[in-house]
Amino acid sequence: MSKTLTEIAQQLKDAKKKVQLIYAFNGTGKTRLSREFKDLIAPKTDTEDVQQSELAQKKILYYSAFTEDLFYWDNDLRLDVEPKLRIHTNVFTRWVLEEQGQDQNIIAIFQHYTNEKLTPRFNSDFSAVSFSFERGNIEQEANIKISKGEESNFIWSVFHSLIEQMISELNIAEAADRSTDAFNNLEYVFIDDPVSSLDENHLIELAVDLAQLIKSNESDIKFIITTHNPLFYNVLHNELKSSGKYRMKKLDDGTYELINQSDDSPFSYHLFLKLELEKAIESGQVSKYHFNFLRNILEKTSTFLGYQNWGDLLPKTDDGRPNPYEARIINISSHSKHAGEEVAELTEDDKRVLAYLVRQISEMYRFDSRSS
Repeated sequence: MSKTLTEIAQQLKDAKKKVQLIYAFNGTGKTRLSREFKDLIAPKTDTEDVQQSELAQKKILYYSAFTEDLFYWDNDLRLDVEPKLRIHTNVFTRWVLEEQGQDQNIIAIFQHYTNEKLTPRFNSDFSAVSFSFERGNIEQEANIKISKGEESNFIWSVFHSLIEQMISELNIAEAADRSTDAFNNLEYVFIDDPVSSLDENHLIELAVDLAQLIKSNESDIKFIITTHNPLFYNVLHNELKSSGKYRMKKLDDGTYELINQSDDSPFSYHLFLKLELEKAIESGQVSKYHFNFLRNILEKTSTFLGYQNWGDLLPKTDDGRPNPYEARIINISSHSKHAGEEVAELTEDDKRVLAYLVRQISEMYRFDSRSS
């Protein structure tokens, strides 16, 4: 049954589960869902004053693209010698850095995920951080601009430190015995895709560490995690056995469906894509981005089978080579700038070729649809 994002947010709230895990394609609406859920748990009011905006009044913590927007690069374009990551301070960053002095813990977490020689240095008022590469001797590569993946890791390290503190405090059953009342009103933590730009090794490590953090939570705090990454989803799926697990799908009319995935099997991404292709072909609702799904399946399968080229998996003509037209249409249709979101019309020939290739590849490589 289709729902609005507000209704999906209400469904997650009504479930009252300690952990809920959601997979959705990029562009489906995960970040908007995090905002809808935040507004549902803690709606803004016209009478909201300064005291109500402090951390102690918060009912929900959330990590999303909006969290990452608190950090932005000052590239020192005039002199090009001192790039730094600026921090647009808010109640969370002030509490973690200024009130709790968690800067050394953040550095340790960051180096754990990246490199022990890659060293962040906060300025005195915690409004910016610069990075240097310490080589263990007198050599130092100072004021470097880190990669996008390292930047994502750093921002996550700030939030990770906040979650560690929160769980540590709330695991003390008696509120009077806690060192701070900053988290006493918290009900939810919403984490939206903390793995952008991470390589697979760090992605797995982050997922395992996050799962361990969540499992250490003895309080009534509930976690909701959304992701577009099937590997991240699968690791969390396996680590968090008792969580609610879903797949969120955006329908053609702009509504959404939250599909229950709470079984013992992890998410088989390539089989899911194959199932989506077969549904689109059967319904006649084939779009250009479906060729991107097919290419994704071919790339993953060719890697697994040891082929150098995904095109080697395509059906062969009489001369033993793949049909150049079929390879070309997959290439053209899957290399669009926004292949996962566009709804460009296809010709009937294009649709016929897609249906033929999906059928042939399923038969040739014996995919088991029962696993999807």
